[in-house]
Amino acid sequence: MRIWLSAYRVEVVLFLVSFVVLASFSSQRFLRQSAAPHFIYQAQSWLEGRLDVDPEVLPNLEDWACVRVVGGEKVRCEGQQLPSDRWYVSFPSFPALVMLPFVALHGYQFNDTSFGVIIGALAVALFFSLLRFLARDGESARSQSENIGLSLILAFGTLFFYCAIRGEVWFSAEVMGVALTCLYLRNAVQAHRPVLAGIFFSMATLTRTPLLFAGLFFVLEALCPGPDRLGQLRALGTNWKPAARKLGLFALGAAPLAFLAAAYNVYRFGKPGEFGHAFLYNNRVNADIDRYGLFDFSYLQRNLEAAFLKLPQVSLNPLQLTYDPHGLSLLLTLPLLVFLVYPRARPRLHWPLWLTVAICALPGLFYQNTGYMQFGFRFSLDYTPYLLLLFAIGGWSLRNRFVLAAVVLGVLVNFWGAVAFRGYTEYVRNW
Repeated sequence: MRIWLSAYRVEVVLFLVSFVVLASFSSQRFLRQSAAPHFIYQAQSWLEGRLDVDPEVLPNLEDWACVRVVGGEKVRCEGQQLPSDRWYVSFPSFPALVMLPFVALHGYQFNDTSFGVIIGALAVALFFSLLRFLARDGESARSQSENIGLSLILAFGTLFFYCAIRGEVWFSAEVMGVALTCLYLRNAVQAHRPVLAGIFFSMATLTRTPLLFAGLFFVLEALCPGPDRLGQLRALGTNWKPAARKLGLFALGAAPLAFLAAAYNVYRFGKPGEFGHAFLYNNRVNADIDRYGLFDFSYLQRNLEAAFLKLPQVSLNPLQLTYDPHGLSLLLTLPLLVFLVYPRARPRLHWPLWLTVAICALPGLFYQNTGYMQFGFRFSLDYTPYLLLLFAIGGWSLRNRFVLAAVVLGVLVNFWGAVAFRGYTEYVRNW
């Protein structure tokens, strides 16, 4: 234990500091279960030997999937509820699997808010571990103190801050997705641990489905790690076995959870790739889903506005500063973004990271929901670790006065989000 603590003392300190700060900002929430504990109810249902959720014990009807069989087909429940209706969590289920042993001890009363704070603090430590690994392998020129600073920026200078202190199904999945992304990347760089990369990739995808597209990073690392990427791609015609072996091992690691999730989705919703949002019960988004589907070009404008154009709202009488619950510009919630446009260095990982950011951002931009209610465009948290890695390798000094100004702005804005944000459950119940 002493040897382990000596080797990972920075990670341990970062975990403890992040835990204390996040728990403090979580305030009274930290002491009680959140108002949207969907994953707890899913885990308890499994423990009771059922794959659906008991509708008699649901704490609310917000973002639950309801399935009704009509003429042999599974359709969304409409109108009056029927005894034959089946209710499910309308989100990927891996967080419920992680909570399973704790729910076995505490049942429906398990506190998902404090659990989310612990996962958030762990994610910060894992991000530092990833940065340290990249520096050790020559992928990053950052010092240990700079890597500590970047980890604290993730914790308190991005939307991660307010998501990590709330619990609730929407935000806890985002935070766990960040932690699993760090573990995936740690094993995917240079495709050096393909099986482990595949395992963590499947965990991340089954926490936040847009992270499915992050698999592109491993594919690029396996096929053309650089620097002569085009030459490596041409050489695959005659020397394809090493890359095929890595991709095969990656698929082998990802397959078990992927198969179970697909089978579970077929049982619940009739399709291997359906996680339940097409079956949301009595939800405001159903009209759009019925007309355009879950993803459509018609949603692009409002998602771009939520991600980049929404600004704080100032009222003079009375003096008040408010935010739009549909989103807030990333230029305010992640000001370091501007330095990614003009990096001072473009090392080996520059293009793989940028391509991964681009493809991971697409689902959120064409999705039927902006993420409402939220502080900032919370779907960007799926690729925030990649953006911070781009800054880490981009050559800008953290001591640059413009960089420092951006960091301070990001911390202030996200501090505001942590103390001011009121979610849907609080808005509806005045809780």
